Parts: sequence; C-alpha cells; structure tokens
Amino acid sequence: MLKTSLKEYRERHGMTQSGLAQRIGVRRETIVHLENGRYNPSLKLAMDIAKVFHVTVEELFTFTDE
Repeated sequence: MLKTSLKEYRERHGMTQSGLAQRIGVRRETIVHLENGRYNPSLKLAMDIAKVFHVTVEELFTFTDE
C-alpha cells in the first residue's frame, strides 16, 4: 500500500490542490486521489511533485506491506 504525506507538504507550503495540480500539469482530481491514497502516481509525477517541495520522492511517498 502506498502512503503519502503530500497533503501535509502541500498545506505547509500554503498551496491549494488546484494550485499544485496546475503547477505540475494535472487535474485537481488527481491531487485529491493521491492525497486519499486512491491513486498510485507514475514515477515522473512523483518526481515532479517532489521537485515542487524540494524533497525526495521517498519523503512524500512510502510503501507499506498492509
């Protein structure tokens, strides 16, 4: 299972879901699904998001055995 701290990073940076989506070129619904754990991002999308927050992909996304 993929766990994400995307919402925490986004809120910490004062960014809306729409603002983040626009910045990385996806729909807002994609961000909603990522934050709710209903969507696994491609490697490129994960890297694009990580660049926005100046963190590694591993800081945003972790896999668990659940």
